[in-house]
Parts: sequence; structure tokens; C-alpha cells
Amino acid sequence: MDYMKTLFLNPPSYDDFDGGAGSRYQATREVWSFWYPTWLAYPAGMIPGARLLDAPPHGYNLARTVEEAKNYDFIVLHTSTPSLRMDSRTAEAIKAANPNAIIAFVGGHPTAAPEETLKVSEAIDIAGRKEFDYSMVEVAQGMDWSRIGGISYRKNGVISHNPDRPLMTGEELDRLPFVTEVYHRNLDYLKYNSPYCQYPYVSIYTGRGCPAKCTFCLWPQVTQGHSYRTRSPENVYEEVAAMKAKFPKMKEVFFDDDTFTADPPRARKIAQLLKPLGITWSTNSRANVDFETLKILKEGGLRLFVVGYESGNAQILKNIKKGVGLERARRFTKDCHQLGILIHGTFILGLPGETKETIEESIRFAREMDCETIQVSLASPYPGTELFRQVSEAGYLAVDPLLDESGYQRCTVNYPGLSADEIYGAVERFYRSFYFRPRYIFKSLRKMATSTEECKRLVKEGVQFISTMRQRRAQSASA
Repeated sequence: MDYMKTLFLNPPSYDDFDGGAGSRYQATREVWSFWYPTWLAYPAGMIPGARLLDAPPHGYNLARTVEEAKNYDFIVLHTSTPSLRMDSRTAEAIKAANPNAIIAFVGGHPTAAPEETLKVSEAIDIAGRKEFDYSMVEVAQGMDWSRIGGISYRKNGVISHNPDRPLMTGEELDRLPFVTEVYHRNLDYLKYNSPYCQYPYVSIYTGRGCPAKCTFCLWPQVTQGHSYRTRSPENVYEEVAAMKAKFPKMKEVFFDDDTFTADPPRARKIAQLLKPLGITWSTNSRANVDFETLKILKEGGLRLFVVGYESGNAQILKNIKKGVGLERARRFTKDCHQLGILIHGTFILGLPGETKETIEESIRFAREMDCETIQVSLASPYPGTELFRQVSEAGYLAVDPLLDESGYQRCTVNYPGLSADEIYGAVERFYRSFYFRPRYIFKSLRKMATSTEECKRLVKEGVQFISTMRQRRAQSASA
């Protein structure tokens, strides 16, 4: 079968922007980091001759990207709500260079608002919704667009919306190509870094979807669903076992599933299979894993969990349907500390119910959890999420778009008695309260004294962090 010459593109973006094809959170980052464009890598591995171009980490500006993209018949571009306008300008530049090119936009925003996405620019021909892997393959095969499930499209000025296609089963996920084959072929893995992973790292998914019902989380609500569909442990092992040969300097594998521990027996089986490989790995988890499972995961190579605590206020956790209370999180964290499992804790300011007092509760709770590192984010109500509906209907949505044209994230919500500016300003205070306490400084100095590599990394990230906080203050003052 003949296929169109196809390019999967994570387009040029704002400086220091964490959005795009691989990031779980679309905002300006505090330290150097790039996530893998995994969602694009799957269909790129399914189309003969297709290429994956990840522009931001590989230093492709708009001109260089267009020069490359104009040689392709079909370009699949991953976009996001904050970057949609900038990405549409990239599409227009490609279309100007090659008017016959077909351009598809995929990702959360095209799923939540396909018609709006297509209307942003005449250069966008197709909006790929939800799991777009096979939809893009069928476009590349030349199938009639009216017969392709899961796409919206424009033809002769008329926009049409085809029915969704079913989400893939675990058995179908096992049959997908390994994304690490595409990474090895098209990407330089030394260009990727995560602030909580050991460098260099490689990230993959072992499943799709998340059973949790958190109102703010984009991917389960919009693209992947609330059913955790998983690859078999043996399939995961096969991919990981071959990674050292492809990425010889790799120090860690990151399993980027929304909640890797949602199926404890499977998580334990994967850990037991990986144990003989001696590979270090980290992953995302909810703060509700039992001690015995934690112990088996640690023995199987687990180094660190990314844990979404979100807030230190019990009512806010209920408001966002977190499903894990403060006491359960305390017990989980204590167990991790006892076993030597590190935690990168994530918190969100500006969730429904936030007040000046609840912000202080979260700061105190973060200090109590004493994680290895933390991330403090602003509540981002993305279209298609329950959080977006809640704040829109209540009149709390303060800013549109989510990012200004300079790429810096704004606080998008106002609450009675708590302004967007106050929420925005609390982020830096949160970070300073956590990182500038004597206990944390002493722990960091001890790490720096025992490892030259760790010393260099901490100093570099510290300088980047302070610079970012300075830029935030300047941007806030300008606004």
C-alpha cells in the first residue's frame, strides 16, 4: 500500500515552554526540561517512511521547520490550548510554502474544540480527536476522509465531524510499535531532560487512561478516558530490555502513564520482570499505594514517584474529586520515606475553594511531606474538563487565552476574596518556603558534597530557578 510522505511535528514554541506533544502540563518551566513527543511517535512508527520532528529541543526555529516540512505531503502537528494561535501561524507558513500539503492538528484542544480549531486558520484541514493513531494512518493511506473515525475536517469550505473511534484495548496497545524505535531513529535522546529524573532519561507509556476523576486533569477527561487500558507486563519488559542498546548513556526510564500504580498486581509484575535488568525507573502515582506493593516496586528498581498532592486542604481535595485524603497521603508518604522511594510532589494553586488561608495550608502540608522536589502550578481550566465548566459557569474565568503572546503563563481564575494576581504571586512564595528552609538546604548541601555531578546539576537548576522567578516578577509587574 502506498502512503503519503508524512511528517509528525511538535512545532517551534515559546522559549522555555513546556507544552506540546509530550508535556503533561502546558506552562513556562522553571528549569531546563523537555518531554518526549510520545503521542506523535506511535503513529510515526506505523507509517512507512514517516518522520518525527520535535522542533523545540532540537533547535528548529520557524524558518528551519518550514524548510523541512514543505517537503512532505501530510503534516500532523500536535497543539495545545495555550499554543494554538502560535501553532496555527506555523501551519500557515508551511501551507504558504507547500499549498498542496494536508495539515492535521491533534491533541487535547482539537479533541475538546474541533470546530474552533479548524476555524482558527484555513491552513488546518483536519482535527484529529482523542486517540488519533489509526486516524492519522488512514489519512496517510489516502482513505476518504468521510470514512475515517475520530476526525473533524474541512472540505470545500464545509466543516464535518465524523463519529469518535473506539479507544484501543490492551491487546491493541500490545500490537503498537515501540516508540523507542522511533526515538532512536528520529530524536537525540540527550536533548531531553526532566527535573525529577536522572539525566539522560527516556520516557514511555505502558498504558493509557486513568480511573481517577480529578476535575482539572486534561488527558483522562478529554483524550484518553477513565478506563486504564494497559500493555501486558511482558510487552513492557520487551521494550525496556532493548533500551540500553539504543540509549547507552540512559540512567533512568520514566513510565509516563497518568497513574502507573492504578493496577497494583500489574505494577508488581512489571517490577519483578525488570528487577534482573538492574534498570532504574520512576513513574507517576497516586498517594494511595499499599506498603507491600511499594516494597516490591522499590526492589524492582523504582527510584522516584511523581505524586499529585494538589492541595493541603481537605475540602479542596473533595471539590476536585481527588479521591485521596490528607491522612492517606501522609501514610503513603511515610511509607515511601521508610523504603527510600523519593517523591516529586506536585501542587496546584487556584483550584475551586482556594483562599488565602488554604494556600498557607498547602504550603505547610508540602513542608510536612518533605518531598525530594516539588512543582507548584497554577490551576489551568482547559476546555473539555469539568474544571473549565465549573469556573466558566461561576464567572471565575479571568483570562483568555491561558498564555499571553510572550509565552508566560497567567493565572486564569479569580475567586471572591482572592484575585488572580494573589494566586500568581503565591507560587513564588510557595517555592521559597519549601526550598529555602534550613532542613532542605542542609540536605542539598549533603548531596552536593557526595556527588560532583549532583552538585553541578543542583547549582545549574538553582540559577535557572532564580532567573525564572525574577522573570515572573517582571512579567507580573508589566501586566
